[in-house]
Amino acid sequence: MEIKTYIPTNALQAYVQSIMIFGLTTEQTSSRPINPFPPTPQHSLFFYLRDPIQTLSSTNDLTVSPSALLVGPQLTRVDIQMGHQHLMIHVGFKPGGLHQLIGVPMHQLIDKSYSVSDVLGSEADDVLEQLRNTTDWRQLVAVVERFLLKKLSHHKQAEPFDRAISALLLHNGNLPIDDVAATACLSLKQFERKCKERIGLPPKLFARLIRFSNAYRIRETNPQLSWSAICYESGYFDQMHLIRDFKEFAGVTPKTITNDLNNTPYRLQANIQL
Repeated sequence: MEIKTYIPTNALQAYVQSIMIFGLTTEQTSSRPINPFPPTPQHSLFFYLRDPIQTLSSTNDLTVSPSALLVGPQLTRVDIQMGHQHLMIHVGFKPGGLHQLIGVPMHQLIDKSYSVSDVLGSEADDVLEQLRNTTDWRQLVAVVERFLLKKLSHHKQAEPFDRAISALLLHNGNLPIDDVAATACLSLKQFERKCKERIGLPPKLFARLIRFSNAYRIRETNPQLSWSAICYESGYFDQMHLIRDFKEFAGVTPKTITNDLNNTPYRLQANIQL
């Protein structure tokens, strides 16, 4: 398994947090575990260059995902099974960055994922073909960056809202929403409307998702920590609030998610940069 994270070129840094490449090759006869992937506050673009991934539904059916996938605001856990030849490029957008680049109201994408070509046109298929014909990882990043830079000619301008919502993310969701709205030079109602458009979620729900995601990723990277320590580190008032968020966003209790992680050697969110 090999993972590398790249800082995007300067012209994209206002919109893109990072570009990550994840490669994994396993024996054809080896088992393929199911990996939990709870929602994160980050909107994403995925390219799968070798085997596609499959997602497990609530009825235990596996569905093959598109090779180029656009993911907006998510509130529901997805379980993922990777192929034996896994090579993924993940573009993680800054808060509001995907909206600025493609102009689609993010509330239309809640708990949905789309083939990139359905949203951005057939050019995405050409990019996927270029990526599959490229072996050097830095060149892979360059191909993705050229694709995104073409979208800049249509992008929406940054607003004070984008800086304010980034501050909320920086503080792991632990800022008063009234203060965040004031930083954006907006009334609370204006801020809520803007959040729905650019983030896809009400600000208080987005703050809860940020806090939950931080707690979950701490668990992935520091399994030795107690849940009480994670609760404190993530800024939860008490463990009951943490348990409530795990039930809502991961569909299970913290104890159950620990068992789910024990059933797979992979930590799919450990290297995500928000």
